[in-house]
Amino acid sequence: MSEAKRETPHPAEQHPRPELPAQDQPHPGWTGPMDPPPDHGEDTYRGAGRLQGLKAVITGGDSGIGRAVAIAYAREGADVLLTHLPEEEDEAHETAGWVKEAGRKAVTVPCDIREESACADLIGRAAEEFGRIDLLVNNAAYQMSQPDGIEAITTEQFDRVMRTNLYGMFWLSKKALAHMGPGGGIINSASVQGYKPSPHLLDYAMTKAAIVAFTQGLAQMLTDRGIRVNAVAPGPVWTPLIPATLPDTVHFGKQSPLGRPAQPAEMAPAYVFLASPESGFITAEIVNATGGTPLP
Repeated sequence: MSEAKRETPHPAEQHPRPELPAQDQPHPGWTGPMDPPPDHGEDTYRGAGRLQGLKAVITGGDSGIGRAVAIAYAREGADVLLTHLPEEEDEAHETAGWVKEAGRKAVTVPCDIREESACADLIGRAAEEFGRIDLLVNNAAYQMSQPDGIEAITTEQFDRVMRTNLYGMFWLSKKALAHMGPGGGIINSASVQGYKPSPHLLDYAMTKAAIVAFTQGLAQMLTDRGIRVNAVAPGPVWTPLIPATLPDTVHFGKQSPLGRPAQPAEMAPAYVFLASPESGFITAEIVNATGGTPLP
């Protein structure tokens, strides 16, 4: 067996079905206490220059899918600006360390995307740091499980979910276009929840369905400008958001046909593909990464 083959384990070996002990964290959750620790591709992702010289903005890039995408983009040759909440600064610096290790520029920005002014400042900072924006990954999200029904969803929670998942995406996409030319791309994080909503995640699932419509509509709006808009719809993924927002981690992901949650590293290749020239004829597409759950 060649050395290359030995370095690339079979997916079943690389990501076996984990036993997830009961655990919880306060929101927004942190990577360090997670058991088992999530895999962001630190030791496995191999770049091939697909994004050489591009400038990317990734919201929620401190941990989870955002961290995995930042690592992959950097190893593909992109400079990365990533956002985080103020309390996630240490996590963001760890992600930035992986970006720098790949030889690329890393910028971390604390940003609450629920505020339009913060979104405007973020895009301005990206333009100042990079001179332009080639890729915008709208990945930051908020959810909170409410198994006691719609009556348990407060207006405060509903507003936070909507403003984080939808308003921020809208403002950032709108403002980034001023710095994005032909060949640019916007990639949104949708979810299996947008098609098959879990009742205890009602408000979150609503936003993910809206992201699908936003992606497909904006993609058609921007075809004449040479800018593509796509989304990835993950299934269950083992990120800090899970122990911070769901009461049952023991059974998390077992409902997927593969019988386990994904690791963040397994999502990153879809985001790389949608950002790369290889997908140049693809726009308004939702790439399903659900572990076998069929979606439209």
